[in-house]
Amino acid sequence: MKTTIELSDVLFQSAKAHAQQRKTTLRALIEEGLEQVLHSHQNQKANAFELKDASVRGKALRLSDPNAWQQLEQDHVLARTLKPVAKRP
Repeated sequence: MKTTIELSDVLFQSAKAHAQQRKTTLRALIEEGLEQVLHSHQNQKANAFELKDASVRGKALRLSDPNAWQQLEQDHVLARTLKPVAKRP
């Protein structure tokens, strides 16, 4: 298949010189480079990290009012920052 690509002059000259040093064509060099990039990308996908399911059985907390979440957060912060008052005997 024929196609047209635009390369910077510097990249084109460098690739052409590299192909000549390797005694190959510019086309073969471009094909080899594309194959390496595609193969590398496929390997990265295959080695991608997958998070294991760590869900637990339980009832979900459902709040119909979005402001209730803010109140829950404020209550949580207050509970963690306020020190309990020690009862005197």
